[in-house]
Amino acid sequence: MLAVETTSTLFLELGGVLIGLAILARVANRFRLSPVPLFLLAGLAFGEGGVVPLVTAEGFIQAGAQIGVILLLFVLGLEYGAQDLVQGLRRRAGSGLADLVLNFTPGMAAALLLDWGLLPAVFLGGITYVSSSGIVSHLLTEGHWKGTPESKSVVSILVLEDLVMAVYLAFTAVLVSGRGPVVGVASVCIAIVVVAAVLWIALRFGDALSRLVFSKADQPLVLLIIGITLVAAALADRLQISAEVGAFLVGLTLSGRTAERARRVLGPVKDLFSAFFFVFFGFGIDPSGISPVLLVALALALVTAGTKILTGIVSARMEGADLRAGVRAGVLLIPRGEFSIAIAGIAIVAGLEPEIAPLAATYVLVLAIAGPLLARAIGRAASDPSVMHPD
Repeated sequence: MLAVETTSTLFLELGGVLIGLAILARVANRFRLSPVPLFLLAGLAFGEGGVVPLVTAEGFIQAGAQIGVILLLFVLGLEYGAQDLVQGLRRRAGSGLADLVLNFTPGMAAALLLDWGLLPAVFLGGITYVSSSGIVSHLLTEGHWKGTPESKSVVSILVLEDLVMAVYLAFTAVLVSGRGPVVGVASVCIAIVVVAAVLWIALRFGDALSRLVFSKADQPLVLLIIGITLVAAALADRLQISAEVGAFLVGLTLSGRTAERARRVLGPVKDLFSAFFFVFFGFGIDPSGISPVLLVALALALVTAGTKILTGIVSARMEGADLRAGVRAGVLLIPRGEFSIAIAGIAIVAGLEPEIAPLAATYVLVLAIAGPLLARAIGRAASDPSVMHPD
């Protein structure tokens, strides 16, 4: 009897969440806005300290959220060939370095000014540095930025950030665990070797793998692709590479008609689980903890929104693009999300500065809402059809 009641409660809560998200998505579509900010606010309402906190469905939504961000990155990987990516990363190494310096420094400086100490400063620097791959990839797809010069720059910077995160998370985990630098160096070396190996496989055998995966029937194609992507994400996570990088690399290996069919058949599945991702992200934010750190979070958000725009401009200048393209690229990079929260989570477990958690959550929420709104506004302002066009 208890199991039946639990199941009915799960269905009731999950159904209510989906209906609510559908309404929010319709509202967003009505006003031609991104649904991401509304989904995040829904997470606030359903999460800890919210208006209607969920009891049973949170665990299911958490698993769905993890699948959602993995599928978002997989689909993003489908958009770009391995050869194009490798060449792009070579050309944009300078942009990646500028991104690191411009966006890591404000967080680190803020923590030192708050007298938190060096180790919390390293964590806050990571929180302000890395953009949200999940949110940005959603914006690229939703805003029809695919194929534009700024989208290629944005994706290259995102991949560079994710690769830096593979190194960063390995070292920070070692720093707070006390296991010593040898373990950290070994983890970093494994991450570099695995990523390089996958890129080599994609370059040499991508077409053959695509033919092997391809199926004329939708069901086996969906099941096989999702299964391979989840396994790759799990293996990447076990090797202390981010699961998101693993999913992106799987998408990168597929090309031609396999990639085209994968984008089509996975579209509804990706939309469902990516909605769970954005809602669950809001679950972890207790509204009562926002007010004490609000001013600091807003100031930090303002500064680092500017540094991301500057990153886009620097990247555009290095590639010979105009100022407008650089500004658009920078605006797309503004949102912070899953990695920033993961970094804050490590700091919490390590017992570092207690204010880092509400500050990080508030900071991420501000930019996760402001970023999509700004991207939508600047997309609307771009009148040149060669810059922004529907698929």
